[in-house]
Amino acid sequence: MPRSPEENERIRRAAREKILQAATELFIEKGFHSASIDDVAKRADISKGLLYNYFKGKEELLAAMVDLRIEELLKVMQAAAAKETPAEQLRHIVEGALHNVRERPEVFRFYLNLFTCPRQDEVVARHGNRLLNAYAEQFEAQCEMFEKLGAPDPRKRSLHFSSTLQGIMLMYTNYPAGFPLDDMRSQTIGEFCGNRNMQPDSF
Repeated sequence: MPRSPEENERIRRAAREKILQAATELFIEKGFHSASIDDVAKRADISKGLLYNYFKGKEELLAAMVDLRIEELLKVMQAAAAKETPAEQLRHIVEGALHNVRERPEVFRFYLNLFTCPRQDEVVARHGNRLLNAYAEQFEAQCEMFEKLGAPDPRKRSLHFSSTLQGIMLMYTNYPAGFPLDDMRSQTIGEFCGNRNMQPDSF
């Protein structure tokens, strides 16, 4: 009995996800340039010819990975925006970011590498810039949250917040065994999700 269009779509979606998972693992392990399409096909347990039915090459795989990351950021910000107060919105961002880095520290490091790659590496830099633009939109949304909380300088407060959160995530990926992630989460929430926003940041 022939498969229905819905079943064909399910199989196609599952195969695509399997290929993307394999590419993600290999790009993290070897780096984008060192991993080959042959490596990805072998990890995904499919033929290279079948892989090319889904993706034209490594750059299209990287683009799809960045698309997924941007979708994750949008979902976090949409879920945060659904919270009733700006303090709850910011808390959601903190808890979501630190949960993700605890679950997948290597993924955080991979995308960090996209931001810091040499500009001469045009392929990687192009997709890193797409992700940076998504983070810029998140930053603007955070500024609005801090403005509603009454921060004297919402943009500076949002910069301080993002820098603190990103610093914690980077430290955790380097020293996961001894890093007090739960304590840092509580401290960050206490620092940015309450009345301390009424005081100007001083550096």
